[in-house]
Amino acid sequence: MPREYEIEQIRNIGIMAHIDAGKTTTTERILFYTGKKHKIGDIDDGTTDMDWMVQERERGVTITAAATTCFWGDHAIHLIDTPGHVDFTVEVERSLRVLDGAVALFCAVGGVEPQSETVWRQAERYHIPLIAFVNKMDRLGANFPRVIEMMKARLGANPLLLQLPIGAESQFSGVVDLIRMKAIRWHEEDHGQTFDLTGIPAELGVEAEEAREALIEAVASENDVLLEKYLEGEEITEAELLDGIRIATLNNRLVPVLCGTALKNQGVQPLLDAVINFLPSPIDVPPIEGIVPSTESKEHREPKDDAPFAALAFKIARDPNVAKIVYCRIYSGTLRRGDVISNVTKDTKERVTRILQIHANKQEACDEAHAGDIVALVGLKSTTTGDTLTVASRPILLESMVFPEPVISVAIEPRSERDKDALEETLNFMMEEDPTFTVQINDETGQRVISGMGELHLEILTDRMLREFQVNARVSKLQVAYRETISQVAEAQGRYIHKVEDEGIYGDVTLRLEPLPRGMGFEFADESNDLELPRQYVTPIEQAAEGALSNGMLSGFPMQDIKVVLTGGSYHETDSSDAAFEAATVIAFENAARKASPVLLEPVMKIQVIAPSEHIGKVIGDLNSRRAHIHDTGTVGTSESIDAHVPLAQMFQYTTELRSLTQGRGMFTMEFSHHDIAPASIRDAVVNAPLF
Repeated sequence: MPREYEIEQIRNIGIMAHIDAGKTTTTERILFYTGKKHKIGDIDDGTTDMDWMVQERERGVTITAAATTCFWGDHAIHLIDTPGHVDFTVEVERSLRVLDGAVALFCAVGGVEPQSETVWRQAERYHIPLIAFVNKMDRLGANFPRVIEMMKARLGANPLLLQLPIGAESQFSGVVDLIRMKAIRWHEEDHGQTFDLTGIPAELGVEAEEAREALIEAVASENDVLLEKYLEGEEITEAELLDGIRIATLNNRLVPVLCGTALKNQGVQPLLDAVINFLPSPIDVPPIEGIVPSTESKEHREPKDDAPFAALAFKIARDPNVAKIVYCRIYSGTLRRGDVISNVTKDTKERVTRILQIHANKQEACDEAHAGDIVALVGLKSTTTGDTLTVASRPILLESMVFPEPVISVAIEPRSERDKDALEETLNFMMEEDPTFTVQINDETGQRVISGMGELHLEILTDRMLREFQVNARVSKLQVAYRETISQVAEAQGRYIHKVEDEGIYGDVTLRLEPLPRGMGFEFADESNDLELPRQYVTPIEQAAEGALSNGMLSGFPMQDIKVVLTGGSYHETDSSDAAFEAATVIAFENAARKASPVLLEPVMKIQVIAPSEHIGKVIGDLNSRRAHIHDTGTVGTSESIDAHVPLAQMFQYTTELRSLTQGRGMFTMEFSHHDIAPASIRDAVVNAPLF
C-alpha cells in the first residue's frame, strides 16, 4: 500500500518548554486548526486531548509525552507534546532523540526559565533545528524584547524575528508579519479560525521597517547568493527569503521567532506555517548511523521506503485494551502488520501484530508504516525503551539513550502476601515504561525501594500503582538517594584463596583507588604486567570493580567518581579462575575504599523561586535556613526571582512552605544539578539513621 504522504511532506516535531508556558494549550489549538478535533479542550476543565491521564487532568500538568498526527495543507505533522516539569525530563529526552525539529515555547512574562534552558540544551545535544514561539503576549507583564534578549544571553541563541507583536498585555491585538509586511489580526467570534491581513499600524511603521531590514541582513549573512544580492541593493523576493530562512534554520544558524497567545487563539496558524516552511522533513536530516553487530563497523540507513527496515523504540506504554504498546520512530524501510523483526539490542525476534497511528491515548490501526513515521506497535514482548528494531537479514544497532540517575526514594511493600505478585508485576512494567524509575531490594531490611526523579515523580507513580493498577501497597516516607565516594588515594590487596576437597581456588589482586571529579562516574586502568596476571583475568577484575561500586562503605549507598587502578596480583596455574579473581577484586576494593576516607555525597538541586517583591525577604531567609547558596536574583514581570542551589534533603514539602510565606503567590522549579560532599552533621545523621 503506497504511503499517503511523501516523506518530504512529513514533519516530526515536538513542543517543549518550561512548565506552565502553554505547551498543551498550544497543542490543543494546533489540533483544532488542523481539523483533528472540533472543540478546543481546556486544561482547567480537564478536557484536553493530550493531557489524557487522570493524574494530568487533576494537576493540570503534562506528565507523559503524548503523540498525535495532524495535517496542515499537504503536509503530515507527527507531533509530540512533552512535559515541562523537570521530574519528567526523561519524556523530553526520549522524544527529542527521535524528532527532527522542535518548537520551543517561551512565556512572554517569564522568558527563558530554568526548564526552558534544560530542554534547549537537550535539543542542542541532538542538533535539532528549532523555531521559537513567545506565548502569552496577552498576560500582565508580557515583554517581547526582554524574551529575545534572554534567548541571546541565557541560551546563546541567534533569534531571527519573523514577527513583531501589536501591543502587549491587555492591548495585544495581533502581529506584524515581517516577511509579507502585513498586520495579522484574528477574529474572536470563530476562535481565531479566520483573520485579516491589513496594513501595518502607523505607530509600528518605522520599527517594522528596521526589523525587516535586520531580518534580511541576518538571512543574507548566512547565504552567499543572497548576500551578494543584498550588498548590490537588489530586491530579495519572498520565496528567496523563505528559502534562506529554511537553510539557516536547518543548519542551526538561526532560530525563527514568532509570537502570540494560544489561549486567546492568536498566532497559531503562522506557527504551523513556520513548522512546514522551516523545520526539516526526515530527508533534511543526516541519515541515521549505527553499528553492524557482526563486524562492529558503522553503517548509515537512508530514509527511504525501499531501504532495510530500522527503527528505534523510544517509549513503552500500557494500554487497557492491548496491555503493552511500543512507540517507535522508523528511520528506514517499510514495516507491515505481521512482520517478524529483530530486536538487535536484546538479540531476539519479535512479531508485529498491529501497527497503530496514535492520537494521545486513542489509536487507529493501519497496515503498514514507512520511513519517517512515528507509530505504536503491538505484539513486541521483550522490547524496552532504547531498543533497536530492524529487519533480521540486515541488523544494525542504533545509539541508545542515556537517562539521569534517580535522586529520591521510598520503600514500598504489599499489604498482604496475596498482593505481592501484583506489586512485582506492576513495578516491573513501570520500570519498562520509565527508565528513570528503579526498584531495588534493600539487603539489610529486605524491603523494595523505588527511586525516581523527584517528589512529584514518585507521587504520580505511587498514585498510578494504587489507582490505575489497583495494587494494595504501603508506601513509606520519602528518602534522599545519597551517594558515596572517596576523598583520598589508597591501595589495598585482596586475596581469595580456599581449598575445597581436592580443588583449589586462588585469586590475588592489588588495587589503587583514586577520587575523580564530580560526575565522572567510574574509570578503570591496568598497570599490572603479564607475569603477575594473565590478560584473561583483567576483564573480570574490571567488571567486579565496577560492580563493587553498588555498595558503599558508610551506609551502603552506591559509590561514584572513583578510578580503579589494577596495580598487581598473582595467580595459580591450575587454581585461578574468573570467579576467584572477581571475589578477590571485591575484597581489595572494600579494603582500599575503607582506607581512602569515604565521604557521603548529597544531591544538590538547582532551583528558581519567583515571588512578589513584598515577600522576597522572607523567602530568602527561609532558603538560607535550608543551606541554600543563592547566586542570582532578578525581576520577572511584577515579581522577583531567586536562582540558587539547595540540597534536596532540605526541600521536602517546600511547596507548602512557599505558599505559606507568599500568601499562595510564590512558585518554584527545581531540577538536579550535581552531587556534593555532605557536611559532617548530615553524614552522621544519615549513617546512623535506620534504612527506611
